[in-house]
Amino acid sequence: MKNIRNSTLQDLETLLISMGEPKFRAKQVYEWIWQKHAGSIDDMTNLPKALREKLSALYHIPKVKIHHSQYSSDGTIKNRLLLHDGHFVESVLIPTDKRLTVCVSSQVGCSLACKFCATGFLPRKRNMDFDEIVDEVTLANQQALEHYGKGITNIVFMGMGEPLLNYRNVLKAIDKITTPDALGMSPRRITVSTAGISKMIRQLGDDEVRFKLALSLHAANDKKRDEIMPINETSNLDDLVDALNYFYQKTKNEITFEYILFNKFNDSLQDADELIKLYRRVPVDLVNIIEYNPIEKADFSKPDEDTTDTFMAYLESKRVNARLRRSRGKDIDAACGQLANVDGKS
Repeated sequence: MKNIRNSTLQDLETLLISMGEPKFRAKQVYEWIWQKHAGSIDDMTNLPKALREKLSALYHIPKVKIHHSQYSSDGTIKNRLLLHDGHFVESVLIPTDKRLTVCVSSQVGCSLACKFCATGFLPRKRNMDFDEIVDEVTLANQQALEHYGKGITNIVFMGMGEPLLNYRNVLKAIDKITTPDALGMSPRRITVSTAGISKMIRQLGDDEVRFKLALSLHAANDKKRDEIMPINETSNLDDLVDALNYFYQKTKNEITFEYILFNKFNDSLQDADELIKLYRRVPVDLVNIIEYNPIEKADFSKPDEDTTDTFMAYLESKRVNARLRRSRGKDIDAACGQLANVDGKS
């Protein structure tokens, strides 16, 4: 059984004509897949029953399903999603006054082993397929409509996995999410976050993508970054600066730095100075300073409020466009770095 969602409109036209069907049937099938989000070929009720039976003998639709949802006191919803082969991933729907953002995963587990991230302690089982990522978004959109009376406004690839190590599927999913004949969302409302794969950041530039890019920085010198993010040993800060400048030169898209504050590790004014120097080397639109969310396997804690306030005030005094991002969904382990209770199959 083949996944019919791997078929382009042209593929469907060729298939339907070979079955003796009129060409317009292909458009009907395509709309059922990408606009009406059919769960099965039998759901395509404007197709003749005989045609549905013929298609069902050859193709299926391996839809992602919500296995379990958790609801935070702040309105955040975390979904445990069941994939067709029994693996789980998590996504998070985050409501604010002006936005409804879905944080999506791109891999089952992760191979980068960042020392502060719960997902980093899981083995990478596999990449998610492009249509599974699209399902994450459509499920979140349906959930947003049900709970908040409006659809999602933004998408961030900040869930489980490293998006740029699943490059082809992530870009194909974004193409489906943004194309007018599918979800039709603006690419300017999509942010892809990376731990820093220099080669693939340059590839994003060559492909002239239209979405925003966020770098999970978390330390502004190589020694400290090596300690917490092993990927820095192959893509160090100088390499990343060059790659980010190349990306911006090719796309003019917004770049954000993500910087988690760790107590007595990267929260001093010297650390702030190093961050400022790096900020000056890249056309960064915004620096997100993020509260750390403790996990059992990591020996980190968040600094006290005075330290955080001093760090923020220093950045602002140096005219750095910085924002303190308060964590959402901490009571259901849905905050940044906490997605992990999904290792392995059911």
